[in-house]
Amino acid sequence: MPLFELIDGIKINVYSNDHLPPHIHAIYNEYEVVISITGKEIIRGLLPMPQLRKVKETINENENDLLALFKALNPQIKNL
Repeated sequence: MPLFELIDGIKINVYSNDHLPPHIHAIYNEYEVVISITGKEIIRGLLPMPQLRKVKETINENENDLLALFKALNPQIKNL
């Protein structure tokens, strides 16, 4: 489970053997949310609003790196 970044107590993970769309998992205390990298839509879960804003800001600032990491960890997914 590669940790992309830890910001203000929020763990942002990208997993191998995962599914489309390319996404991150953000974990904060008892909360977890799955957010698409390119559209920044919540796929499932929830975070408190201040942490959600911080995660979306991090995705915006690191979109290319996150997509590259997702692709590298999930080579079984074609046409990303």
